[in-house]
Amino acid sequence: MNSAEFRTHAHKLVDWMADYLESVETYPVRSQLQPGHVIRQLPDTPPEEGEGFEKIFEDFNSIILPGMTHWQHPSFFAYFNANSSPPSVLAEMLTATLGAQCMSWATSPAAAELEERMMQWLGRMIGIPPGYSGVIQDTGSISNLCAILTAREVHTRYAVNQRGFWDEKRLTAYCSTETHSSIEKGIGIAGLGRENLRKVSVDEKFAMNPRALESAIQRDISADNKPFLVIATLGTTGSTAIDPLKEIGEIASRYGLWLHVDAALAGSALVLPELRWMIDGIERVDSFFFNPHKWLFTNFDCSAYFVKDPDSLVHTFSILPEYLKTQEGQAVKNYRDWGIQLGRRFRALKLWFVIRTYGVTGLQQWIRKHIDIAHSVVRRIEASPDFELLAPVPLQTICFRYRPEHITDKETLNRVNAQLLEDLNNTGKIYMSHTKLNDVCTLRLVTGQTQLQQRHADEAWELIQEHARALGKRADS
Repeated sequence: MNSAEFRTHAHKLVDWMADYLESVETYPVRSQLQPGHVIRQLPDTPPEEGEGFEKIFEDFNSIILPGMTHWQHPSFFAYFNANSSPPSVLAEMLTATLGAQCMSWATSPAAAELEERMMQWLGRMIGIPPGYSGVIQDTGSISNLCAILTAREVHTRYAVNQRGFWDEKRLTAYCSTETHSSIEKGIGIAGLGRENLRKVSVDEKFAMNPRALESAIQRDISADNKPFLVIATLGTTGSTAIDPLKEIGEIASRYGLWLHVDAALAGSALVLPELRWMIDGIERVDSFFFNPHKWLFTNFDCSAYFVKDPDSLVHTFSILPEYLKTQEGQAVKNYRDWGIQLGRRFRALKLWFVIRTYGVTGLQQWIRKHIDIAHSVVRRIEASPDFELLAPVPLQTICFRYRPEHITDKETLNRVNAQLLEDLNNTGKIYMSHTKLNDVCTLRLVTGQTQLQQRHADEAWELIQEHARALGKRADS
């Protein structure tokens, strides 16, 4: 493809992109295809000769697009959003064009220094105290793993990286039963053994119980184990519960544990001063991350990781073969030493575009709007005799279920709600997901999509009621 061809096709793609974002509501939110439908249309072997772009793009539209779930659809209410925005998309286009490998300052000085400044901006925007340093990781799973590995090295005086676990006591870590699965996965990857992760009970709001945490720590000390890490969550995956950071921090400090905060979703909401109560006690935190790609209108992937002692992070991950040595040395930040990957994308550019386009005030307005829309749905659920809330709604995630008066058996209610969810998703008009809270099948409706308007939530609630009534009639007959 020569330059002229590239220019022609690129213009057509930009037009398609703009049309897609304008018309995304016309697509089924969740792909309606059955397993195997796409792969059956793909040849078993690659083409021997090159093909024209027109044919490739034609196949994209006919084969790939029908198999996509449209995460940017305003009626995408499932999981947590991976929301985007036009300025972020434009920045990604530039990032792809530049094709830079931003592993060190020398390989792209602008990328390194923009990342440093963007992390300073984000810290100020969400209330991170002065003195913390930041780096952009790719995903929350990697941010959590970085914290686990750093805490492991700090508490073993960096011995595990050097010698392995041969001389170490059993290290134990603590999180709540509602903590994201990436913590357990990270504990396993770090060689600590999943059985050494203590899952602490939660209260009626599904937040970690500090008393249960301290009891678990004391039991391990009595058993001659070595507690080293506690993970607090702001916005748990199931219900967006907010762990009591101040109390957890006091316990972590008392026993000398590394305190890590997983604020993957809720961190974006900290741009609102009225929600800063969530980080009361932040001064005791050793590491903290949130994902701008979840609720700050920045394309996946972008995870903002803050650490109080950056030397501990660098000491954990730094390795300097001859081919990576540069004359700048310690005068610059080489972010290859601040995480797991050597290779790094230019993620700071899309943050820069997004923050400058919306401004702090604009971002605050959108997040407040999403929370207000969630609360409007909450009021409707509370007013309905056939539905009930199953968890508090501090942010934009609503946990509820259908509970008509004539169905009282727990397992029957679980089956009915699972069927209701599938019926709704099969319409293609909305997409929701579920969780289990206290073994109750729980429907989740998340109002964080970039283009969401009140009418989309209103239409979703009407559709939920309509299908619930139809399901109730089938159950009666």
